[in-house]
Amino acid sequence: MLWSFDRDALVEDLPHEQEFNFWRGKLSDADYERVVEAINEAIGDDEVSTAGWIPGHDWTGTPYEPLYYACGKNTEQAGRFFGLIVFKLLMDRQDRAWGFGRYEKGGVPITSMTYFVVNKDKLPLR
Repeated sequence: MLWSFDRDALVEDLPHEQEFNFWRGKLSDADYERVVEAINEAIGDDEVSTAGWIPGHDWTGTPYEPLYYACGKNTEQAGRFFGLIVFKLLMDRQDRAWGFGRYEKGGVPITSMTYFVVNKDKLPLR
């Protein structure tokens, strides 16, 4: 479950879904599942997680490497695809509610989305 505080609403649609589907079509189910598994493991029980910090900079030999090839060896697109996978994963999860936004660290904007656990009992779910 993913909550947008900007819109004060539950997020039920994946942004950039056409791009996501295009790249997803170039990735095997097994590779996709390994990526999802690795993301879930990286997030674990954390209450705050910044998407771009999960995979690190060098994806060689990691579950994330196939994303690079699915995106035609374009690192920017692979990063965007990764971010969409994280977004979808948290949107689809029902065990916890997550909010999200873009923030700064030390006065420097973080380029990727930061997610944080919220109390779903306090959300005005419609």
